[in-house]
Amino acid sequence: MTDAIRYEKGPDNIVVLTMDMPGQSANTMNAAYREAMGQVIERLEAERDAIAGVIISSAKKTFFAGGDLNELIKVGKADAKDFYQMILRIKGQLRRLETLGKPVVAAINGAALGGGWEICLACHQRIALDSASVQLGLPEVTLGLLPGGGGVVRMVRLLGLEKALPYLLEGKKVRPQAALKAGLIDQLASDQGDLLAKARAWIVANPEARQPWDEPGYRMPGGTPSSPNVAQMLAIAPSVLREKTRGCLPAPEKILCAAVEGAQVDFDTAQLIEARYFTELTTGQVAKNMIGTFWFQLNQINAGGSRPQGLAPSTTKKVGVIGAGMMGAGIAHVTAAAGIEVVLKDVSLERAEKGKGYSARLLEKKVSRGQMSVDKRDAILARITPSDRDADFAGCDLIVEAVYEDRDLKANVTAAAERAALSDALIASNTSTLPITGLATAVDGQDRFIGLHFFSPVDKMPLVEIIRGEHTSDATLARAFDYVMHINKTPIVVSDSRGFFTSRVFATYTHEGMAMLGEGVSAALIENEARNAGMPVGPLAISDEVSLSLMQHIRQQTLKDLAEEGKEAPEHPAFAVITQMLEQYQRAGKAAGAGFYEYPEGGRKYLWPELKRHFEKADRQIPAADVRDRILFIQALETVRCLEEGVLQSTADANIGSIFGIGFAAWTGGALQFINQYGLQDFVARAQYLAEQYGERFLPPALLLEKAAGKQTF
Repeated sequence: MTDAIRYEKGPDNIVVLTMDMPGQSANTMNAAYREAMGQVIERLEAERDAIAGVIISSAKKTFFAGGDLNELIKVGKADAKDFYQMILRIKGQLRRLETLGKPVVAAINGAALGGGWEICLACHQRIALDSASVQLGLPEVTLGLLPGGGGVVRMVRLLGLEKALPYLLEGKKVRPQAALKAGLIDQLASDQGDLLAKARAWIVANPEARQPWDEPGYRMPGGTPSSPNVAQMLAIAPSVLREKTRGCLPAPEKILCAAVEGAQVDFDTAQLIEARYFTELTTGQVAKNMIGTFWFQLNQINAGGSRPQGLAPSTTKKVGVIGAGMMGAGIAHVTAAAGIEVVLKDVSLERAEKGKGYSARLLEKKVSRGQMSVDKRDAILARITPSDRDADFAGCDLIVEAVYEDRDLKANVTAAAERAALSDALIASNTSTLPITGLATAVDGQDRFIGLHFFSPVDKMPLVEIIRGEHTSDATLARAFDYVMHINKTPIVVSDSRGFFTSRVFATYTHEGMAMLGEGVSAALIENEARNAGMPVGPLAISDEVSLSLMQHIRQQTLKDLAEEGKEAPEHPAFAVITQMLEQYQRAGKAAGAGFYEYPEGGRKYLWPELKRHFEKADRQIPAADVRDRILFIQALETVRCLEEGVLQSTADANIGSIFGIGFAAWTGGALQFINQYGLQDFVARAQYLAEQYGERFLPPALLLEKAAGKQTF
């Protein structure tokens, strides 16, 4: 018997299988698991008559982590047949387990996600530890995959199509209490001893246990696809899904197919359908893009890949936030929620109180949904102290400035805060565009000055861009990195330059959309093709959100700064459109109630009809593919320039930053992975075509040409 799964039969004839993959911190469905599970099943079948039941448990902190992504990312089209056969073997093992004729219980001591949850589904009884560390679900869709170990087939048969789809299509994860309520698990246990005791008791009480779908006369909960109510839901499901994915993400569509097709046939045929779709997705490029970025590169970042090495970890104890507007209030909220004391300062106590009110509203929502206790809400709010006095920053070891994008204003407030805070406090600016080295001149300790660029809304956006100024020390960078990790955000580290990385790339997106409108391209075509390319929001809609007046202000500040440095500001065709919208039509964006879109009271926004008359020209329409490529290529090219100039330090920071920070198309795996999967030589050729047609800004940078010539990737 292998070490990967220990087989222990007690005096009560109950076999406890303990999963414990050697040399790994978590159990995964790798070759060792497949071999061990095969041997275990054969032994269980051979000893069936002498067995009362089976308990599946784990020796790791988590129950089971799922598929082995190191294996999955390497499966190519040529491996499809062998891979498909291997998947059928994994499914076959679990099917033999659930049809053993003996009760099988999952004793879930930690997270059971993906393949781990599929093992639990193949058990007749699921008992979970009632602990916050336990999470259950099938997150495969977030990596461009579907649950391939029977997850689609069993979830649909356990819950019915309608209730199973959110877990399958959204990768919804649940804690034990919610799982019990939803019917995913059967019992909760208070500790490890209770977990095994309950499992044994259930086996003794249910010697004839079978899966509901193996009982004679089983009917699918909620009805099959031919039942009128389910048929009605399924009639609109594909179009609702297509509206969300725009055809860029194959996984949700294949999951829907596997679920619906599998619900119309017997269990074993449904397993084959699931295995075929799983093989198709695993051998496809989109899953490779998403696994590479959202698993391997994200883990590299979270493991401190961009943090200066050899410096002891630090803990931030008290944070001062300057500015209680939307950004400052959001920063105060996530900081207090992570257990850190916060002083939230604005020009008046009334404004600071209003900023704290933002947290109160967010937390109240959680309490009303049963996601948080009243005590926990009160504890978080008690950590936020509203203030209008710099003196209250006494004892702060981190100051975060989040005021309007004005260099003089930022200089005044940070200098005053530095004087009041601890002598070794970090001073950070939440600027999105102004160079950090310049802002640092306002304080005495320039080595302790750093950029912490949060994204709006702060409570939802997962990224923080850490900007290192010319004088920022390694110790400061390490402390800033630790703070960002402490508040459960993902840090990327960039070097100082105008617009840093995310704002620079984001500006190319909005500007390209406006440039096309200025050329006469239809606004509806621009917005639709941006969505079809995988961008969450069109460039004109997002420009309205940011506000054209803020874009104008940033442009003026840039012109002023560059003039002082004796440099000329680059021209861009978008600026003429911004000026026209502001000066001729007084349409500054969403906050002003009118921009590229109309914002009717209580209704849905729609494109301003007058755009057709003022901008669009029938003879200036361009192919949809060109619109789509201009949008993706301009951002990818700017990302390469950031790498070339040393603004970006790593491919991981580029890919994660582009998706989490600016919503770059998730199916690509990020801006640099978009180039990799396109093929560097093909990408260069397409960029050169776009440059000939639409302007020099599409010319490939030297670094890209060099890598393409050397047949390298990013």
